[in-house]
Parts: sequence; C-alpha cells; structure tokens
Amino acid sequence: MFALEKAGGQPASGRSGGFPNMASVGDFNVLSSSIPATKVELSVSCRNLLDRDTFSKSDPICVLYTQAIGNKEWREFGRTEVIDNTLNPDFVRKFIMDYFFEERENLRFDFYDVDSKSPNLSKHDFLGQMFCTLGEIVGSQGSRLEKSIVGIPGKKCGTVIVTAEELGCCRDSVLMQFCANKLDKKDFFGKSDPFLVFHRSNEDGSFTICHKTEVIKNTLNPVWQAFKISVRALCNGDYDRTIKIEVYDWDRDGSHDFIGEFTTSYRELSRGQSQFNVYEVINPKKKGKKKKYVNSGTVTLLSFLIETEVSFLDYIKGGTQINFTVAIDFTASNALGFGARLPPDGRVSHEFALNGNPQNPYCHGIDGVMEAYYRSLKSVQLYGPTNFAPVINHVARYAASVKDGSQYFVLLIITDGVISDMAQTKESIVNASRLPMSIIIVGVGPAEFDAMEELDGDVVRISSRGKFAERDIVQFVPFRDYIDRSGNHVLSMARLAKDVLAEIPEQFLSYMRVRGIKPSPAPPPYTPPIHVLQTQI
Repeated sequence: MFALEKAGGQPASGRSGGFPNMASVGDFNVLSSSIPATKVELSVSCRNLLDRDTFSKSDPICVLYTQAIGNKEWREFGRTEVIDNTLNPDFVRKFIMDYFFEERENLRFDFYDVDSKSPNLSKHDFLGQMFCTLGEIVGSQGSRLEKSIVGIPGKKCGTVIVTAEELGCCRDSVLMQFCANKLDKKDFFGKSDPFLVFHRSNEDGSFTICHKTEVIKNTLNPVWQAFKISVRALCNGDYDRTIKIEVYDWDRDGSHDFIGEFTTSYRELSRGQSQFNVYEVINPKKKGKKKKYVNSGTVTLLSFLIETEVSFLDYIKGGTQINFTVAIDFTASNALGFGARLPPDGRVSHEFALNGNPQNPYCHGIDGVMEAYYRSLKSVQLYGPTNFAPVINHVARYAASVKDGSQYFVLLIITDGVISDMAQTKESIVNASRLPMSIIIVGVGPAEFDAMEELDGDVVRISSRGKFAERDIVQFVPFRDYIDRSGNHVLSMARLAKDVLAEIPEQFLSYMRVRGIKPSPAPPPYTPPIHVLQTQI
C-alpha cells in the first residue's frame, strides 16, 4: 500500500537536495524557456462592490486565476483573506508572481461574497470579475491599474484597483510590538476598540496596506500582540521609505472610526524602544477645527527584533533529509487500484508494503514505485473500504521519531476521492500537524472532491474534536485539471508536478519556525588532496 523513497540532504547520486529521483519534478523548464524578468507583488482593492447581504454588507474575497499560453483553461492561483462587512475592501494578502517581459500573462480576478466556511466558490454569491494581463498592470502609470468589475448583466459591480510592485531580495523579518496611551474615546457606551493599520508609501504618493493588528476591545490604552512582518512587505528593503500607521476604532458594521495617524520609517523603528519611537496620533480634521488640539493619543513601540529569514534550500544544503512515501488506493472503486486483500490468506490491509517486503519497503525512484505497483496488482485483490488514517498514522510514526529537523516526511496519497474514515482521517491530520510531515493528495477520476477540499484546509483550518491543526500540512490536487486536451502530455505533467509540490517548502518552513529549528551550516565543498611529487636532481 505504501512505497518509500528518500531524498534531500546529500544524495548518493551527487545531485543537490529536493526530490532527486522523482521523474520531471525537479526541472520545470518545460513550463517556460523564459527567465522571469522580476518577481512582482500584486495588491488588490475594490470600491463600490455589489451588496449581496440583506442585513449587512458583503463579506468579499478575491480569487485570482491565471491562463497558460495556448490554453483556454483558467487555473486558480490564490485567494485573499475574507474581509467582513464592507463594499470597499483593501485586501492585506498579496499575490506574488513571476513577471515575464516577453510573455502575455492573462489574469482573471473573481470576487465573491462569502456566506459560509465552505471553500467551494459555487456556494457563495458571485460579485463579478475583471480580466487583464500582468503586463497591463506593470505598464500602467505608477503600476496601478483601475478597471470596472463586470460579469453580472444589468448591474454596476464597482471597480478594482490592482497595484504591482517589484520585490526586492531582502530576507529579513521584524518582530514588533506596539501599545497606545490615551486614545480618543469613540464609542458612545464604552471607550474604543482600537486596532492599527500599516501602509507603505508608493512612488506616486499613494499608500499600500501591508498589515493589520488585532482589535483590542473597550480600552483607550491598548497593548497589541507582537507580530512578525517581512521587511520586504513593510518597506521592500528601502529603510527610509515612509510607513504610515493609522489607528481605528473597530465597529461591527465595518464603518470603523478613524482616530488618527502618524508616519515613520524602518530606519526610525529599528532604533527600538526609545524616546524616538513614541508617536503622537494626529487626526487632521480635528487639528484643523480645534485650536487647542494636541493629539488623539500616543503610540509607543515596545520592541523591535530583526530576524533573517532562512529558506527551504538553506535546510536542504544543511543536510536535512526529505523522506517520500507513496500511498496508492487499491480499493475496488477504481481501476488504479489501499484497501486490498493480500495473499496468501486474503486478509484486508490498509497499510501494506507495495513491494511486498515490509522489512524493506523502499523503492528506487518513481520507476521503482511503478514497478512495485504493477507487480502487486497481479497478487492482491482490489477491495475496500478507502481508509486514509492508517497510512497517515504509519508515516506519522516515522516522523514522530525524528523531530530535530534532520528529517522531514512527505506522504503522497493517490485516490479516487471516495473516503470511508473521514473523522479518523481528520484526527490523524490534526495530530500529524505537530510533526515534521506534509500530505499531498492527488484525486483521480470524475468524483466530487468536496471531502478532499475540506482536508486541504486552505480556507478553513481542519479540526477534530474541537482541536485545530497546528499548521496546514495538506495539499489537494485533482488530476483531471491537468489533462491537456491538446495532447501536450509533457507540459500537463510538469504543471501537475509543480502544483503537487507547491506548498511543501512553506509547510516545511512553518514546522521549522514553530519549533525554532535553524538550518545547519552547509558542509564545505570537497577539496581533493593535492599530491606533490618531488624529484631530486
């Protein structure tokens, strides 16, 4: 039922880390022979969206789709967060894309009013869409494109503003904490419910939102939790770039009251807690009306800690081993053929070694996995039910024994999408989220994959018995979305391989960050000894 393969660290083949034995996984050059001119970050805002809620305003989300060259199919690239109760959202979550100067990169921005926790977009109200190319955005004045939202006949759907900014290569992050003192009282029956909104300045004088703090209820002297933000997001590596911080009083209906604002820069903030980082909160309207106006309170920086972000490759270079396990569905509900009757006694197993050797279940590369699969088809009987929990627990036992960062485990499950032990599987995933482990599920066939989408947990974090997963460790990919009707099998399989592995580096890094595990220094390159021959003349 499972096949194991090790990769990463210092492979015997001499190749660098990653998945060296996986066919066409490590090399995605078939996707494009172009080298991206730059990485750009897209920020999305909307104005005057449709109101689809009866007793409140819409709760909008933006979904970005991309379209490959020569392909009519749109593929989801990513989603912003949901912002409650507003028709004028400024989404904090950004889209980071490779910009190819010589290519036409088609984009589609869809907007929905989110009505439930379901990740299925068809269960939410459509608010319209906007089509453009990445080149249009980058080429607009100030790299700021404003277009009408369309898609609902007879309705004005509002406008969308997309701003692009080239990303610097700064890898630092900062951990900051702020408090405030004597903020203006905004609530009639209480004090204020303050929160901070951070913006970085743009070349044209406008500002782009980059962070929001949590809301502290009913206080004029809040202490916000410390938060971490990349220097790239905060100022894109420009230490003197203006950072504007606004203070608001939160209101349930989304019409948050403006308390005031102040400006600073990364260079000023980097001085840490000092007299230089106590800021007067100014409300320009109140200042213009009241002669004796001083301020609307003060905000103080409590701490400022710089951290250099490490990358996935830093760990691989430092020797972290990636262990790869393949679990193949052998239930009778499909032709692929893990629930199977095993010879010689016909017992049903939900975790058997694909190569028939439980003492040594390792296969050499994908070819070895395929060979073991075809061989096992001749000896086992397709059966059922389709239980995921046993294979997840099987790999979890390995992962639980090595939690020092020296190894990480990836489980690939290939299935038809029908699952018989959903509750047990969710519990297994929640438990595994504390381990150095990721799960990839590839759904094969025409079945509905709602259960797999729920396990993916991109929109709603998976939970079991009231306990939520510590981190997102599941990536679901439906195989049918990668069947190229034009017959370009190499391109479609390269796309599949890329998306299958897309979330692994960040999931890997999230485990290392939570556990405070730093990469080991890379070993020095091997230098062969120099033999000096001396002859006496």
